[in-house]
Parts: sequence; C-alpha cells; structure tokens
Amino acid sequence: MTPERILSDLIRLKTVNPPGNEIEVVKYLKVLFDAAGIPYDIVEPERDRASIIARLGSGTKRLLFLSHSDVVPAGEGWDFDPFGGEISNGIVYGRGALDCKGLMAAQIYTLLRLARESRPLNGTLILAATADEEKGGRFGVKYILEHCPEKIRADFAINEGGEEPVCLNGRMIYFIQVGEKGTAWSKLRAEGKSCHGSIPTLGENAITKMAAALHALAGYEPEIRLIPEVEYLLRELLRVTCREHNISKDNLDNLLDEFPEQSLAETLRAMTRMTVSPNVIQGGSKTNIVPDYCSADVDIRILPGQDELYVLSELRRYVGEDIRIEVKNYVAPTFSTSQSEHYRLLEETTREIAGEDILCLPHISPGATDSRFLRSAGIPSYGVGHMARDFDRSVMTTIHGRNERIDVASLHFQSEFLIALAENFLAQ
Repeated sequence: MTPERILSDLIRLKTVNPPGNEIEVVKYLKVLFDAAGIPYDIVEPERDRASIIARLGSGTKRLLFLSHSDVVPAGEGWDFDPFGGEISNGIVYGRGALDCKGLMAAQIYTLLRLARESRPLNGTLILAATADEEKGGRFGVKYILEHCPEKIRADFAINEGGEEPVCLNGRMIYFIQVGEKGTAWSKLRAEGKSCHGSIPTLGENAITKMAAALHALAGYEPEIRLIPEVEYLLRELLRVTCREHNISKDNLDNLLDEFPEQSLAETLRAMTRMTVSPNVIQGGSKTNIVPDYCSADVDIRILPGQDELYVLSELRRYVGEDIRIEVKNYVAPTFSTSQSEHYRLLEETTREIAGEDILCLPHISPGATDSRFLRSAGIPSYGVGHMARDFDRSVMTTIHGRNERIDVASLHFQSEFLIALAENFLAQ
C-alpha cells in the first residue's frame, strides 16, 4: 500500500459531518491493521460515530499520531467527483485530501511500514483516527479523553494545524504549530418595540439598533499582542525577505502590508490580535411589522492571555449599553512551548527530510483543531502542514472549498517525515 492509494480509499468513504458515519473509516482500517498484526481499540460513543486507536511497539516512551476521519460537506461546482478519490498526473483528488485524510493516510502508511519492516521501537507509537473534529470533537478526542484517556496518553502528539511551507527570497520555510487561538463566539441581541410598518415611528426598530452596533464594531481596532513565539516568527520572516525586522506594535501593520506573500501576511496579522467577525444576523418576521428583536452571531478568536472577560469589555466599548452580549461558545487558547526537546526534535527531523538549508519556525493558528483537547489534558501537541518543496500553493484555498486535492510527492514527504520522527524518538 502506498500513501496515495490509502488516501484514495479514504476519500471514497463518505464521512461528511454531519452525520459523520466515521465507522466506515474504522472498518477500512480494521482490515489493514488485522492483516498487519497491529493491535487496536475501537471507541464508538454513538452508533457509527467511531474512532480507532492503534499501537505499535512497547515501552514507556509514547508518541501519538492524531488525525480526524470526518470531512466537511463538498458543496457544488467541483471539476471532479469530490468522493471519487481519483489519482491522476501525480495528484490525489477529493474532499479531505488536505483536511485531514491526507495526513491520516501518511500516518497509516507509517504505521504499516514500520510494522512490515519490523523496525525496533523503544517505545509505543499510537495512531488515533478520530471522529467529529469538524463539529467540535464531542464524539471523538473529547470523548476519548473523558472516558478512556489512557488509550491516547503520550509524551507528545503530532496533528494537523501547521501552516504549509513557503518559499521566500529563495529560502524554504517550514512551520510547526505550537498553539491555537481560543474561541469566544458571541451573540449580540437588540430589543425594540413592534408596531405596524406603515407608521414605524410608533415602534422601535431592533434591526436598525443592531445595524448601528455592527457598524461601530466594523471599526474595531484590536490591541496588538506579540507573544514571544510569534514575535520570533515575524522577525525571522522579515529577515529572510530583507526587510526591517525591528518589530513593534507601532510598525507591525505597515510591515505586514508590504509583506510579499499576502495570504500569509493576513494569517500573521490574525496571530497578533483578537479578531471579530459578525457572520450571522437574524431579525424581523414580516415586511409590514417593525421588528422588536434582532440578533447577530459574532466569530471571535482570542490570543493566549485574553479571556472571556476581556472579550466582553472589548465588545461593550463598541456596541454600547443597549445591546445584550452573551458569549455562547468559549474555548480558552492553548499552547505548547517551543522551548522543549519535543519541539527541537521536530525541527531536527524536518531538516533531516527537507534539507539543512530550510528554516523551521513556530507559529500559533488562528483557527482550532483537536490539539486543544490534548493540550488541556496535559499532552503537548504540535501541528504540521509539511509539503514537498515544489507543491502548488494554490491548493490551500481548496481546504473547506471546491476542488480539494494534494500532490503525491507531498504525501510521500509527510510519510518520510513521520517515519523519521517515530524512529528518532522511539528507536533511541
């Protein structure tokens, strides 16, 4: 089995969440692991919402490979069958190729290859292919940690979440995710007084109240915070591009405005501040009724050092006193230090596979992965998005979008990295 063949098979298993149906991936992996003599456990908190946890080797050292088997809906407008798993011209096509069945395929291949070659491991390699990441992890990692945490307890974990490499000024740069921003999804509520729409001055329009609040929020100017890892990341990136690298809160945005890779620049910008994005608004029931209620759902992401009280105070400064604010979904930021032997091993292994001329840098993710559960449980977790040197960066816009795909060379690169990491950590 090759990584691309495994990925093709995984893509053809429709594990769209909702409803998930991750049991299909578990059944597929059960056949592979049985044939290879690899022991495993299946955790199924609800019918068809299953995860599989496999183990190779024995010993006190424990390394966890984590990935999720569910994918987001495909939607319309694809140039190929999103669940066809076609392999053509060095590309594997389909939903999940990048998020996150590609990484899963590389992890599975690593386990199978190490088992086939009987490589000695002075420790345990754990592979967890889990359910429900795309809808919050309730039936996946979160459930496992609440009910059988010993199955995935490890010295550290490798998961998705790393930024994909970039080439700047002729230098290849690889990234390792060391943390994630937290979420503080909030609901804003405006209340008014209904009346007949033909005489609107008799009422009080909740929608116009909300519109004014959202207009004020559109001018939000967040406080810039430079945590040490992000400041180091920015300084090194600017140094590589031969730009000013004496970074301060005062010059940061100007430096990012001039950064040569704008998609990366906006990701970097989000790593330095709380972000606020009103994404859903609801109000009114009929054209001829002045609405007495309007709500807005706001996606808010916060940095380490910021919390729920900080979010509430920031929102109140902009929307005023008449708007009710409720934080509906709060998840604290999580972080794993880059000043550790595990992070240094990741750097060394990346250079071993990608070449000594590359630069390896830490970063935090604006979004969230299942790593947040591991970190909260005391398991250091690091995200990787390693790809082959000449991969097509335009594919990154296909994550959660149309025409998702990954090149075979990157699948093999990821596999070689994971094999080297397992051997470097567990074969010592």
